[in-house]
Amino acid sequence: MKKKLFIFSNESIYHQEEKFYCENIDLKTTPEGLNKKFDVHLFGRKSNKDRPHEIKLNKIKIFNNIFSYVSKIIESAKDKDAKYLIISISPYTFMISIFLRLFGKKPIIYLRSDGYGEYKAILGKVGSLIYHLMFSVTCSISHLISCREYILRGRKGKIVSPSQLDSTWLRQPKKIEVKNFKLLYVGRLKIEKGIFYLLNLIKNKKNISLTVVGAEKRTSYNTNQSNVKIYSTQNSKVKLIKTYDDNNIFVLPSYTEGHPMVILEALARRRPVVIFDDIKHVIGEKKGIFVSKRNFINFLGTLNNIKKNYKKIQKDMKNNKLPTYKDFIEKLSQNILSYDQ
Repeated sequence: MKKKLFIFSNESIYHQEEKFYCENIDLKTTPEGLNKKFDVHLFGRKSNKDRPHEIKLNKIKIFNNIFSYVSKIIESAKDKDAKYLIISISPYTFMISIFLRLFGKKPIIYLRSDGYGEYKAILGKVGSLIYHLMFSVTCSISHLISCREYILRGRKGKIVSPSQLDSTWLRQPKKIEVKNFKLLYVGRLKIEKGIFYLLNLIKNKKNISLTVVGAEKRTSYNTNQSNVKIYSTQNSKVKLIKTYDDNNIFVLPSYTEGHPMVILEALARRRPVVIFDDIKHVIGEKKGIFVSKRNFINFLGTLNNIKKNYKKIQKDMKNNKLPTYKDFIEKLSQNILSYDQ
């Protein structure tokens, strides 16, 4: 019999016709993968906005407010043998961790990104202070799993390598020539992701086009830029892979990142990646990632360097050892089981 695993998330989940949908692909794939090892119960906040990714789980609960959410937490805490996984630290999950501890449960916090950087990008210095308070308290009463050592800030925890990659992603990529720069960005259209900075950076620039994949459904973005095309989040893996293959350079302009899976996707399709100084820590041993300063002259120089050496860069990228989805779920499952209540 599978052990129960209660997963708590701050993510908003959309409910329609007995089906549930989320914005971030990892809120779909991580619980689904863990459901093969555990009896997964997923809890989240209710969204009134349509979301692109259907979560294929039988046991999902969504709540209109923190009071109904907490009520369900208290009920779940009666299960003596269950595990409790909290995804990321936010005001909601901060409260959840406290209530679980009050009822004798020690939750597992899965840190997917650097909250200090995210809250600072959104709220400025006060954001970092708010996150520091939540981080300090939550980590002191929880077990920790993270995608990066530095995100733990010196605290003891286990490390995993999140990935969506499977055999389809790792197939031979389409060959492409670099004449004009066909840039690609896949991700949320949020300030902390740096996408609006990137749009301004390439505004009215000849021979540079940008495809953006990640807009919310039924939301329009008027950039007034003829060299930019914005599309909704793509929930078809085959179509998303084709989008990577149809462009020649991937750009991730984020101000903060933990373990960006879009970089792994770009590298799997052997598309060179440009990032900025803020997140150069994501490179590690991976080949094909280039760091630019946040100004157009340096950015263009980086693009021209990639263009000049494109074939050699792609050859080097063949040697990358990229984590897979199967390995990630197996490691995450082992780590969850290794922690006692």
